[in-house]
Amino acid sequence: MSDEVEPGHVRVRLDLSYDGKDFSGWAKQRVLRTVQGELESALRTVMRLKEPVELTVAGRTDAGVHARGQVAQFDLAEEVWAEHHDKLLRRLAGRLPHDVRVWKVAEAPAGFNARFSAIWRRYAYRVGDHQGGVDPLRRGHVLWHQWPLDVDAMNEASAPLLGEHDFAAYCRKREGATTIRTLQQLGWERGEDGVITATVRADAFCHNMVRSLVGALLHVGDGHRPTDWPGKVLAAAVRDSSVHVVKPHGLTLEEVGYPADELLAARSKEARNLRTLPGAGCC
Repeated sequence: MSDEVEPGHVRVRLDLSYDGKDFSGWAKQRVLRTVQGELESALRTVMRLKEPVELTVAGRTDAGVHARGQVAQFDLAEEVWAEHHDKLLRRLAGRLPHDVRVWKVAEAPAGFNARFSAIWRRYAYRVGDHQGGVDPLRRGHVLWHQWPLDVDAMNEASAPLLGEHDFAAYCRKREGATTIRTLQQLGWERGEDGVITATVRADAFCHNMVRSLVGALLHVGDGHRPTDWPGKVLAAAVRDSSVHVVKPHGLTLEEVGYPADELLAARSKEARNLRTLPGAGCC
C-alpha cells in the first residue's frame, strides 16, 4: 500500500488486540478463520460499504500467536469517515467476536504506514517451568517447559545476539526477502509468580524468528546447551535443524513503536530498502 492517500480519502489507524488461539493467523485466507478476515468483514458491515476494506498491519502474526498492541490501517472516503468515525468503535465492539477487540480508531498522520513506518516491534514470550505445570487460567498464554530454567544463563546467551545480524539460522527463508534484522532487546525475567518472560524487540522480524530464538535459549536454560551455542548458530547463518521452534501460544505482540509524525514518511521509505550487512559483497 502506498503512503500517499488518494484525494478525498483519509487513512485510518486501528489499535487492537486479540487472542490467537482460534485464529489461523492474521492474514486473510479463503476458508480459514483469521484476524484480518474478521476485522475486514466487521468494518464493511458496520459502515455499510459497497467495496471490501483492505487492511495493512504492522506485523503479521502466525496461527495461535496473540497480540496486545497490534496496529493496522485502511483508507476510507472522507464522507464515510465523517459519518462513522465517532460511532465506529462502539459498533465494532458489538459486531466483532469476543477474541478480537479494537481499542482506538483515529485518523493517521500524513506519511503513516502501519507496516513500514514502524521502528520497532516488541514481543513477549512466556514460559513456566514449575514441575506441576502451568496455571490452568494461563495455559493459553504460557508454555510449560518440563526442566528447570536458569534465567541468568539465558541472559548470558542472549547478549551476543543483540545488534544487526543475518538471522538466517533463526528464520524461515522467504523468496526475495532478507533475513538481516536489528535485534534491539532480548532479555529474560522471572516474575513473582514464577513465570519467565522473554522480552524481544527488533526493528522487524523474519518468519519464526522469535520462536526460534526462544527455542534455542530454552536449551541453554535447561542445561542441554552451553551459553555460547546460540551465538555460534547465529554466526553459521544457515537454518539449523537443532533449533526448535517453540509453540505459538506463549507469544504475544505487545507493542509497535513509531517515530515522530514528521519522520513517518522517511522511515517508511527507508524500511522498503533491501538491507545488506556492512562489508557484504553484491554477489
